[in-house]
Amino acid sequence: MEKTERRAYAKINLGLDVLRRRENGYHDVKMVMQTVGIYDELTFEKIKEGIIVTTDKEELPTDKGNLIYRAAELLTEKYQIREGIRISLKKNIPIAAGMAGGSTDAAAVFHGMNTLFNLHMDEKTMREEGVKIGADVPYCIMGGTALSEGIGEVLTALPAPPKAVLCIAKPDINVSTKFVYENLHIETVKDHPDIDGMVQAIREGDLRGITDRMANVLETVTVKEYPIIQEIKKKMLESGAENALMSGSGPTVFGVFTEEAGASEAMERIRKEKLAQQVFVTEFVNM
Repeated sequence: MEKTERRAYAKINLGLDVLRRRENGYHDVKMVMQTVGIYDELTFEKIKEGIIVTTDKEELPTDKGNLIYRAAELLTEKYQIREGIRISLKKNIPIAAGMAGGSTDAAAVFHGMNTLFNLHMDEKTMREEGVKIGADVPYCIMGGTALSEGIGEVLTALPAPPKAVLCIAKPDINVSTKFVYENLHIETVKDHPDIDGMVQAIREGDLRGITDRMANVLETVTVKEYPIIQEIKKKMLESGAENALMSGSGPTVFGVFTEEAGASEAMERIRKEKLAQQVFVTEFVNM
């Protein structure tokens, strides 16, 4: 095989709690992660030597500043791959959005190079290597619905949630994950998400039980800094969302709807009021 293609799906956090800050600066988290139907497209081609990354977005780096490059470099060195690789990225997931866009692209590299070079990695091996690239990479390698603990690398697969329609909106701002975590004073947070309750609701197939427990402690930092996030949440709720939440460290907001009409109405209202131009109607995706 000389060429292969791979989709890299975005994620949202149905619930996100931060438990404590480690001495090394990482945070212990407890989250419910969910793949959604927005994806980047990656093409992998063998070349004589080296690693070449190309993208259709000028603002993205194509060197070691890109997780795609770093994942390819890691695998090339670990498996002593003598040939080179060209990786072409078509970017559809919003950038710096709290949707693991970079991590899911890196995860696709593990899958793509595993196929292209017959590396015979199982998922456990890919996840163990993936965490060296980033905390979200092991989940993105796995995909679907999962409870995520530790720094994000301790994963428990969960059943798919009930069918729902999502409106996802990324306002025209970029949020630094580093800034959000540095300004999160977890000892002052009084309300923590009921992650265990949400996991139980997922196991029971109870959509309302899931949406009633949607919460994200990082909103305490990001919403205060960027009030537009709260405005988008409000529009989604007014359009009939069961609930709406910021994903990850933001600024992307998603609303969970039982009917496509409500999600489409929210998308139109958000665009019309110029709260966000990158707005999608999609659904949960389970691998």
